[in-house]
Amino acid sequence: MTGRWALSGDLGVIWVAAAGALALTALALLLWELGRARRRRRRVLRLAVFISGLVAAASLVLAVLRPVRIETRGRTLGARVVVLADASRSIDLPADGSGTRRRAMAEVTTALAERFRSVRVQALSFGQGAPEALPDLASAGKSAPQLGSDLTAALEEVARGSDEEPSALVVISDGRLDRPSGARLDRAVRAAMGRLEVPVHTVALASKSRPDAAIRSVRMAGAAVAHQPASIAVEVACSGGLSCSKLPVVARELRADGPALVRAKGTVQVEEGSGTLDLSIVLDQAGRRIVEIEIDSPDGDEIRDNDRRLMPVDVARDRVRLLHLAGRPTYDVRALRLWLKSDASLDVVAFFILRTPNVDKPSAPVHELSLIPFPVDELFTVHLSSFDAVILQDFDAERHDLLRHMRSVAEYVRGGGGLIVVGGETSFVSGRYDRGPLKEVLPVRLSGVDAKSAVDFASFVPETTEAGAVAPVLQPLRALLGAELPQMRGVNVVGDARPDATVLWTHPWLRTAGGAPIPVLALGEYGNGRSIALAVDSSHRLRFSSFAVGTAGRAHGAFWDALLGWLMRDPRFEPAVVELPKPCIAGRPLRLIVRSVFWRRVREQGGRAVMEVVKMGTGDRVHKLDVSLAAGDEATTVDLPPLSPGGYAAVVRLVEPGRAAPGRYEFACEAGGPEWADSRPDPERLAAIARVTGGVALSAGDARDVPVPDSSQILSERRVLPVAPPWSWSLLAALCLGGHWLLRRTAGLR
Repeated sequence: MTGRWALSGDLGVIWVAAAGALALTALALLLWELGRARRRRRRVLRLAVFISGLVAAASLVLAVLRPVRIETRGRTLGARVVVLADASRSIDLPADGSGTRRRAMAEVTTALAERFRSVRVQALSFGQGAPEALPDLASAGKSAPQLGSDLTAALEEVARGSDEEPSALVVISDGRLDRPSGARLDRAVRAAMGRLEVPVHTVALASKSRPDAAIRSVRMAGAAVAHQPASIAVEVACSGGLSCSKLPVVARELRADGPALVRAKGTVQVEEGSGTLDLSIVLDQAGRRIVEIEIDSPDGDEIRDNDRRLMPVDVARDRVRLLHLAGRPTYDVRALRLWLKSDASLDVVAFFILRTPNVDKPSAPVHELSLIPFPVDELFTVHLSSFDAVILQDFDAERHDLLRHMRSVAEYVRGGGGLIVVGGETSFVSGRYDRGPLKEVLPVRLSGVDAKSAVDFASFVPETTEAGAVAPVLQPLRALLGAELPQMRGVNVVGDARPDATVLWTHPWLRTAGGAPIPVLALGEYGNGRSIALAVDSSHRLRFSSFAVGTAGRAHGAFWDALLGWLMRDPRFEPAVVELPKPCIAGRPLRLIVRSVFWRRVREQGGRAVMEVVKMGTGDRVHKLDVSLAAGDEATTVDLPPLSPGGYAAVVRLVEPGRAAPGRYEFACEAGGPEWADSRPDPERLAAIARVTGGVALSAGDARDVPVPDSSQILSERRVLPVAPPWSWSLLAALCLGGHWLLRRTAGLR
């Protein structure tokens, strides 16, 4: 409880001042009157008259005002202070001393906690978007770093808040902010603060730049198209007193199962601290690719993690480029050729063997019987990588000199190419595919099959497997035909499907050596690429047959469009889709989102899947875990432990229902990313923010000097106690006035 005296309990300050002024006027007149009569009156009597007049005037004022004592009961409430702590990735960079800026933030928050004992502190961390609430100041710097530092959004969120208006804001950062930028910073800060007119005090976590050569930015001009040059602008800078003039730069494409491919090299000329180099790269495969840009670290470079950047590139296809090789002129070859030529999105290079050596022996020179020589060597040594997919249809590998190029084809598929082997009398084992590396690429085994019985000519209707009944790749065909399929004439005898293959069609009665039905249509993965084994040469019956009349032959196009779409990783035919909601930061936990939107049974009941995370460049499997897929459109989140810097491929394979070829998603984890591209602190920007708002700018060592706003008194009870009864003041005034009047009469004054 506190108490104080007041001249009046019910009169305002104006009336108190008026009463005092009247009393002083009366005393002034009394002095003037006594001064005129001083020679005619005794000195003691004049003094008595003045004192009595003074007492009378005072008693009259007190009678008018009636003094009181005011007693209050309440408590002191500390001011509200909002602390905004930078949560960007840049606070893991070195500070001025031996530690990092994150460590400096811990020291600053400890000092502020001691300094702000008498105030109410609300701690927020800011990165990308709206700030996040922290339980206390000690939690600042412990949250997961973000790839962004947007102070403007944080100030706007505080200004829009419906809570009590803060008395001050404190920003803890290294000054390396995305917003507000240096241009018109004062306007940007005032606009962000809005109606909030409070000081913003800033604490800089670092002030000195370390010697550092870094890739400041990597930009791609336009979209990347497969097989076409794409331009990448690489900006390199040296800071902190590091001297560098020429720095070698290399661009590589990371692969999931092998070493990176060098796509471009160059040397950047660094002048006045920075330089830019344009690199031209050609990416052969469409889809998501990870491109690594790296500079040679010069001597004295203290921060080497920003000498390497990883850039995901979504490579589009202008047109799907196909190489179609047919070993014999058949109805199946004709039907496929007509469909390939009718699709404007396909760029087809086709070679058809119209006669076979050792069988057709006309008495004429070879150059008179060929439109052009079959360029097998040139195709498979020079131009193979320019194709998105290769179709080998009823093609004899031994007779047409393909055996010695099978290793090149296998490496082509491993690197991301597509392969379809279509059956016929001279395909699979009959075409000697079991004699080279190509047999490892196919989703079916060829070993153990006798070449003399490698083709069964009996007609049959393929049976659809459990996986085939729900696989997205057969949904366009099933939409036209339902569960029916045409009768096929003959099948190539192959072995069991590989463990990771997806079998969609099987033979109704023929069995492999292992006792399983012979695969007729199987899909598989090999390295970064995909392969399809179609062990029949009767898909033309989907177009030219009495069976195809009901659909006007459209089933053939739907069937082949889906096969090529799956081969090219078209999302329409993927069994599972993987997404990365936030960029991956090396050394921090990671979250992926898995959706299976095409498998009907999974959408209705849910299902199981297996996820493997593969390190690109080495092919090492770093994580493998089971995933329970949610039913319907709900996404399934998968939490992964921290990953080291590099490129990764997340491979998801559905295990129910049936077996399915996996969905793949490639992503990159960077040590610092764009937040480490420029390691220089910017305390000048923090000082400018403080100056605009009337705050103070301090270094990390001076955090204890942050101004502390005054506390507020909260009133809970107030009592007004009169010093004396009102009548007593009137009686005192009357007595004093009467005494003064008597003395005046005695002194002869009027």
